Amino acid sequence: MNAFFWPLSAWYFCYFAFLGAFNTYFGLYLKSIGISAWHIGVLLSLFPVMRMVAPNFWGWLADRWGTKALVVKCATGATLVAFAGALWTSDFWGIFVVITVFAFFGSASLPLVEALTLAHLQHRVERYGRIRLWGSIGFILAVQGVGLLLDWIALSSLVWICLAILGATLISSFRLTEAPILSGHVPAGGLTGGFLNRGMLALLAACFMMSAAHSPLYVFYSIHLVDHGYTKSAVGALWALGVVAEILVFLWMPRLMRRVSVRMILAVSFAIAVIRFLLIGWAIDFLLATVMAQVMHGATFGASHAAAVAALNHWYPDRQQARAQALYSSASFGAGGLVGGLFSGYAWGALGAGPTYTIASLFALGGLILVLRGLRSG
Repeated sequence: MNAFFWPLSAWYFCYFAFLGAFNTYFGLYLKSIGISAWHIGVLLSLFPVMRMVAPNFWGWLADRWGTKALVVKCATGATLVAFAGALWTSDFWGIFVVITVFAFFGSASLPLVEALTLAHLQHRVERYGRIRLWGSIGFILAVQGVGLLLDWIALSSLVWICLAILGATLISSFRLTEAPILSGHVPAGGLTGGFLNRGMLALLAACFMMSAAHSPLYVFYSIHLVDHGYTKSAVGALWALGVVAEILVFLWMPRLMRRVSVRMILAVSFAIAVIRFLLIGWAIDFLLATVMAQVMHGATFGASHAAAVAALNHWYPDRQQARAQALYSSASFGAGGLVGGLFSGYAWGALGAGPTYTIASLFALGGLILVLRGLRSG
C-alpha cells in the first residue's frame, strides 16, 4: 500500500494546502488591488460554475484515454501557468480571464485523483479516509501558516505563495501512477439501469443539497462570529476545530464502514447537518453550542463525503470512475455551491443570519429525505 499511499497523500496535502491559502485569502487580495465587493463576488463565483462543467469533460477524457494520472499532471501544469497570469494583471477583466482559465484546468484534478485513489485501493475503499485526511492537514496548516506569514509581508505576496504551493502540487503529481484495472464489470450489488439511474440521481441530488446547505457556513460564518463578539483568534480556532473533527472522522471511517452501511452513514450525516445549521443560526451566543456545531463538521462534510465517494466506487467499475466522480463534483461542489452561494448572498442581507441558516438546515433536511427514499440499504 505504501507504493501509492504516500504519493496520493502528498498530492492531497499540496492540493488542499493551495485551496486553504487561496479560498481564505484571495478575496482579501482582490480587495487590496481595488476590486469592488460585487466584482469579487462575480470572480469567486466562477469556480462553482466551472465545477459544474469542466470535471465532466476531464472525466470523459480520462476514461476515454484510459489514463487518469497523465491528465492530472497536464491539468496541474496548465493550472500553474494560468494562475501565473495574476502576476501581470490587476483589473477586473484581466483577473476574470485568469480565473476562468485557471478554474477550468484546476477543476480537473480532484475528481480524477479521487477515482485514482479508489482504483488503487480496490476492495479496501474503507482506507480512503486515511489518505484523504492529509488534504485536511494541508488545508489547516496553510490557513494558519499563510495567515501568520501575511501579518509580516505584503498581501500582494499571496500570488507568489499560491504559485509556490501549486508548484509543489505539480511536483507531487509526477509521483502518481495508474492503478491496474481488475474488471470491466460493475461490482456485485452495483447499480443497474444505466449510468444515470435512480440511485445515482438520488445521491447526486442529496449531495447538491448538502453543498448548498454549507454555503452560508463558508461565506458568512466568520462574519457571523465576529458580529456576535468572537475575537479573530477565536474564529480561527473554531475553523480549526471543524477541520480537526474532519480529520478524526477520516481516521475512524475504515472501522465505521466495516460495521455500518453507506446509506446509514449518509442519513446520520444529513440529520446532524439539520441540527448543526440551526445551532449556528440561533445559538451562536452560546459557546458550548458553537463548539458542538463545529465538531459536527466531521459528520456533515467528512463522513458524508467519504460515504458518497465509497458509494460511487461500489456502484461503478474503474473505467467509469472518473466520469462518476466528475458528476459528483459537478453536482455537489459545482451546482450546489453555486445555488447555495446565491441564496445565502441574498438571504443574508434580506432576512438575516438566523433565517439564512434555517434555510440551510432545510436544504440538509431535503437531502436526508432523498437519501432515505432514493438509496437502498447497503
